[in-house]
Amino acid sequence: MSKRTVIIGAGPGGLASALLLAATGSQVTLLERLPRVGGRTSGFEAEGFRFDLGPTFFLYPVILEEIFRRVGRDLWQEVDLVRLDPQYRVQFGQGGELDASPNIPRMEEAIAKMAPGDAAGFRQFLKENRRKLKCFEPCLETSFQGWSSVLNGNLLKLLPMLRPHQSLDRYLKRFFRDPRIRLAFSFQSKYLGMSPFRCPSLFSILSFLEYEYGVFHPVGGCGALMETMADIARDMGVEIRLNEPVTGLDFEGRRVRGVWSEGGYHGADAVVVNADFARFMTRFVPDKLRPSWSDRRIAKKQFSCSTFMLYLGIEGSYDLPHHNIYISEDYARNLEEIEIDHVLPSDPSFYVQNACVTDANLAPKGHSTLYILVPVPHQHANIDWEKEELPFREQVLDQVEKVGIKGVRDRIRFERRMTPAHWDRDMEIHKGATFNLAHSLGQLLHRRPHNRFEEIEGLYLVGGGTHPGSGLPVIFESAKITAELIRNDLGLADLAGDRRDRELQCSQSWAGCVE
Repeated sequence: MSKRTVIIGAGPGGLASALLLAATGSQVTLLERLPRVGGRTSGFEAEGFRFDLGPTFFLYPVILEEIFRRVGRDLWQEVDLVRLDPQYRVQFGQGGELDASPNIPRMEEAIAKMAPGDAAGFRQFLKENRRKLKCFEPCLETSFQGWSSVLNGNLLKLLPMLRPHQSLDRYLKRFFRDPRIRLAFSFQSKYLGMSPFRCPSLFSILSFLEYEYGVFHPVGGCGALMETMADIARDMGVEIRLNEPVTGLDFEGRRVRGVWSEGGYHGADAVVVNADFARFMTRFVPDKLRPSWSDRRIAKKQFSCSTFMLYLGIEGSYDLPHHNIYISEDYARNLEEIEIDHVLPSDPSFYVQNACVTDANLAPKGHSTLYILVPVPHQHANIDWEKEELPFREQVLDQVEKVGIKGVRDRIRFERRMTPAHWDRDMEIHKGATFNLAHSLGQLLHRRPHNRFEEIEGLYLVGGGTHPGSGLPVIFESAKITAELIRNDLGLADLAGDRRDRELQCSQSWAGCVE
């Protein structure tokens, strides 16, 4: 009799786990409370306009490519991925703009126009971070179930290169003197919901991945990618049940035996949680069963910022790149307002996706879409979004004129807004913290919730709230880790060769870095 796995939540981690586990022979049921797959990576359509709800950057396709290959599919055949050049435009409140190109000579020219002395640092940055990624990859592929994983002698030898206690901005000073250029290589810490002035320097690999492997747009959006994954999962026999909220877990002592949903009872040999970690635990797992992650301890954890969103269908179009980032004049102060003072930023930094310049079918003929994201504090008593939503909307629309979006108010034909309150209430995200638990040193590796949840037998985690962290490529890596743990625990078929062979390859990778 095949082993049964129930996955709670059809986000990218849940979908990737479903694919991998179905290929091992497990009988997989995926429960999703919403009417669509994808979670915060879903898409939505209204009045002929199509938007991604959350992530719009698709990076480092290598990981998802491997997942598809393991289940007998070809990512490049299943999904139309367009590589962007420029990858994005960064405009600085301090003055100047930079079109980031994966073409190395062209990127050096762009840097030299802004900061002539910094152009030579670009290749040096790429060389060092190429090695850093190779050495750090085993960390992303290891489950880190406790201190023994962290105290691995190979990992300790890597610490001088990883510089865990150095901030990302300070690390980048080794390559770039101009603070604007450093910001162009560190704003990616927003994928983690963190400031580059506090984010650990090892995350310099985020910007490196963009130049080494590209920034892509999945035609139809990232939400369409989720739909493709769901279609493949169904073809493999996964039962995906939409509009079916979970109502409880069935415990036998410290073991979970099944899941109750509005559709009935689902017995399980393994339960995978792809819901928001803090919200799910405090709602569905009794406090006494999780002393390491009790309500009191969760309340003390650091959570990421949130986002204020405008999804605009507009008449006509704007002559802008696909991705546009505006960094406020005093970026350090901007981040301090968000992360420390918990007030709305006075000079908001923001991101605008002008997707129809690449994918015209996202809007009716003669129209286009604008997706505007503004980092803001997560839910806090200092901000009443019932009062602030409309005034802040006006401030944001005034602000976007700085990137060349003139007169947008008169051209809006469709509008939807999301505030931290909406992320909290509608998407069930704790505090509306869209990037989950912060990625501070005290909340990395074994200090994040474990992929095999340490408190409850048979309960596993996947997604941005567990190891390795948030961001689509990293979430897909968490699915690989979680699926491998379940495969091993339940004695399922091995898709990628003998486990000892992979451990040997990992050891060889470590050895090549620490010699």
